[in-house]
Amino acid sequence: MISHVKSESPAKLYAEPTRGHVHLGMGLRAILFFVPVILVGAMLFLLLPPAPAAVILVIFAILAQIVVSGVRVAAEWERGVILRLGRLYGLKGPGIIYVLPILEHVRFIDMRLLALNIPSQKVITKDNVPAQIDGVLFFRVSDAERAVIKIQDYQFAIAQYAQASLRDVVGGLSLDELLSEREQIQRQVATVVEERIQEWGIHLDSIRLLDIEMPEDLKRMMSRQASAEREKRATITKAEGDKLAAVNLAEAAAIMQKSAGAMQLRALQTIDGLGPSPSNTVILFPVELLEVAKTLGQELGK
Repeated sequence: MISHVKSESPAKLYAEPTRGHVHLGMGLRAILFFVPVILVGAMLFLLLPPAPAAVILVIFAILAQIVVSGVRVAAEWERGVILRLGRLYGLKGPGIIYVLPILEHVRFIDMRLLALNIPSQKVITKDNVPAQIDGVLFFRVSDAERAVIKIQDYQFAIAQYAQASLRDVVGGLSLDELLSEREQIQRQVATVVEERIQEWGIHLDSIRLLDIEMPEDLKRMMSRQASAEREKRATITKAEGDKLAAVNLAEAAAIMQKSAGAMQLRALQTIDGLGPSPSNTVILFPVELLEVAKTLGQELGK
């Protein structure tokens, strides 16, 4: 018994961007914590009995940990948005910054050009043809403060708005326009998205469509249409070539008719072009006999 297993098409693999804050200050905080604790601990155990020295060292270590925890390092491409007691305090970075423990909170924003995948979207064109479109969106944060305050999650919001705009734009186009006007679609979607996300402190660089998928039966119909179109062009080209050849042959015949030896030379060229193959048998018949027979025929007719 042979079982037929239906093969599934492999899932597409998309590049995942590297997100999140780069923790550059961990080593610095460790040095700022352990060096003072070790020095103070050594002095306490030399000057005081072990029990009170240990208690004082633990208290000092807790206070040092609280103080050192506010030391942060922002990379060259990052900016830190500071919130003090819930209110916007300012923007810091790049480099070493200090955040007051408990009172302040920092959120690091990547200011580089970022790429965001637009998942495959099912759209219906103007002529009721289903299609699936996916793409990629390139943007950067131009105002870190507004990107934090104006929108909850700007990356998620941009992805959702780009998907909705892509469906709206493609829904107003026919299938032929969708396949041939890709650059126009990209510019139109980018314009719609840019007008909205400017309020969030974000600049859209570009939107690129990666793939356009259609049903298999529609693909076969388009393939047959393209084949028929190519066959049509080939037939027209051949007919135009035959017409041009006929015109040239007619002109050549008119020219040869004016010269008595032109037809003989043409006949000799044709015989020479046949080649010395044994399969070609050529019987030469004098042309003058044809002329004599034609003249006798005319005389007898009279």
